[in-house]
Amino acid sequence: MVVDLCLKSDNLILVKETTISVTEAARKFAECVNQTRYQDRTFVLLKNGKPVARIVPANGKVCKGRDLAEALAKTELPDDEARAWRRDLIKGRKGQP
Repeated sequence: MVVDLCLKSDNLILVKETTISVTEAARKFAECVNQTRYQDRTFVLLKNGKPVARIVPANGKVCKGRDLAEALAKTELPDDEARAWRRDLIKGRKGQP
């Protein structure tokens, strides 16, 4: 296992995330599944150092596009922050396949 991160979201849910190589995940698959189930841990699988997949708890809340759209519709941002957010979103999409 390479890195352990604890992330906080806006609704104060703690996310335990571990990066691990695909090879190590294959060797320790049962352990990864057990930690995912019983410790709510998320594993990010790396191939050649780049993220390729995740093992996530099945009971975890997933933010879908429509959830994000609804939340954003209720949010009022100043113009400069809205433009900055839009730039970041476009930049992030360029990195997606």
